[in-house]
Amino acid sequence: MSRNIKTLKREYHPDFNPLVDGVVVTTKEKRISSGMRKELIDPMTGEVQQVAMTHQVKMLDDAAFVKVFSEGIRAMYGLSKAGTRVFQVILDEYQKTKMSAGYTDKIYLSWFHDGLNGCDVGMSLRTFNRGIAELIENKFLAPRSPETYWVNPSLFFKGDRVAFINEYRRKTPKLRSLKSDEAVRLELEAQGQARLLE
Repeated sequence: MSRNIKTLKREYHPDFNPLVDGVVVTTKEKRISSGMRKELIDPMTGEVQQVAMTHQVKMLDDAAFVKVFSEGIRAMYGLSKAGTRVFQVILDEYQKTKMSAGYTDKIYLSWFHDGLNGCDVGMSLRTFNRGIAELIENKFLAPRSPETYWVNPSLFFKGDRVAFINEYRRKTPKLRSLKSDEAVRLELEAQGQARLLE
C-alpha cells in the first residue's frame, strides 16, 4: 500500500525535537535503535566519547546465527579462507565440548585419520595447520600442549547473542588527541612557543 505525505498520520512537535533522545524502530525480524550515546571509551586517552550510534538487533535461527557470527569474526580480523574454515570447524567442536564451572577455556584438537579428532572436516592437514597458525597469531587460540589449546572466551562462547561494533572516525590533519601532553608540549616548544608554567 503506497502512502503519500497527505494521507500519513502526523503528530506535530513545534516545541521540541522528539528524535534527539533516540528512537527505536521494530519490524518483524529486527529492532533498530539510534541516537547519541556517551558509551564508548577512547582506548588512547581513556575519555568517554559521545558518538552517534545505530544499533540493530536481529533474531536468527541456530544455523544462521553461527554463520553470521563466523562471518563477522572473519571480517573483523581479516581472516584468510583457511583461517575462516578452521575457525568454523573449531567453533563447531567447541560447541560439543563439556563446560566446567559455567564455561570452557580449552579445547582438544588432534589431527588423525585424515580429520580433526578422527572426523573428516573437508580440508587437508596443511590447510588445517595454516588456519591454526593464523588463529594463534590473531589470539583466538594459545597453545597449552601439543593437542590442547586455550581459547579466547570473547571469540569462542556458547551464548545466544553477539554484537559486532565498528567505530568510524573522521581523519584529521593532525590527530593531536593521540599524542601525549608531553609530546605536544615539546612540539610546541620546538616551534618557538615559550613554556607557560614550570
